[in-house]
Amino acid sequence: MLADILAAATPSVIPSAVAVIAVDGEIADAAAAGELVRYTDHDGTLAPTRPPARRDSVFDLASVSKLFTTAVILSLVSQDRLDLDAPVAAWLPNHYGDRTHITLRHLLTHTAGLQPTHRVDGVPPADRLDTILATPITSPVGGPYLYTDVGMITVGRIAEVAGGAPLDTLVRDLVTTPLGLLDTGYRRIGAPPSHDPARIAKTECHRAIGEVHDETAHSLGGVAGHAGVFSTADDLIRFGEALRLGLLPLTDEMTREHPVQDAAFRHGLGVRIGDPGIVGPLTDAYGHSGFTGTSLVVDPAHKLTVVLLTNAVHPVRGRPGIRELREAVSAKALRIVSRP
Repeated sequence: MLADILAAATPSVIPSAVAVIAVDGEIADAAAAGELVRYTDHDGTLAPTRPPARRDSVFDLASVSKLFTTAVILSLVSQDRLDLDAPVAAWLPNHYGDRTHITLRHLLTHTAGLQPTHRVDGVPPADRLDTILATPITSPVGGPYLYTDVGMITVGRIAEVAGGAPLDTLVRDLVTTPLGLLDTGYRRIGAPPSHDPARIAKTECHRAIGEVHDETAHSLGGVAGHAGVFSTADDLIRFGEALRLGLLPLTDEMTREHPVQDAAFRHGLGVRIGDPGIVGPLTDAYGHSGFTGTSLVVDPAHKLTVVLLTNAVHPVRGRPGIRELREAVSAKALRIVSRP
């Protein structure tokens, strides 16, 4: 059972986790384990109050947010407000006017030649996004594959320009509201809490409960194309099912394989296909993982959607074992659909 898998990883790998497996849209197994806030400092001092993880607990999705940004982009493409193969300069002329060979498809497949990150901690807040958008090209455009948060931040800004609204509003209007994902969305820094803090999993100890963990998303106010979405396991299952069933615009384009040079897996638009670090034995599944220890895996052939939400970075990042936990959860999903 999932409960046994999560219990075996708690607290050595993860202080808390929620996992859910759906087969053809029906929940086949679900479990929650651990404590949402276990430590008070980076040295591992136990907190006096340690709320238990529940199935409706809220986690920082980290890079799983990229799938929501991609869904927004494809919705705008379906409305003829964007073109995947038009130059990015059409929407960002001040930053890409001299880089007209780069397209939105390059950004969504991480083949635009952009470096992985661009820290802006010391940059005045008003200048941070411009600084990131001005990140120079350091690798050949078109490949090889180079995973980049900078590219997805740029994608998020393109969505805002084409959609005429902030990214968090677009995610709400085009994705979460139509799908009924009431517990899913960005959390702006300094905004009133949108969830009961007792439901939210803590990340590293220098972050307040409910603040995005990712440094760059935090420096941009909590809303960015690469990170910043918070959600529950059941909401993420519904999102994965929407992808599996094609309930969002251009899902087929998002999940089909796009030629990408020198990647360790196949790639769609914003999604990884057959990434062994995420899908385990579900070799043809697609999805994404997040630095906080999260993952969404969708396997159309087996009619599976698999969600693992954790706060593996609490109290510190770099704890071993999260890949093995993801593999164990995916293997459990395969056993469920393979049993007589």
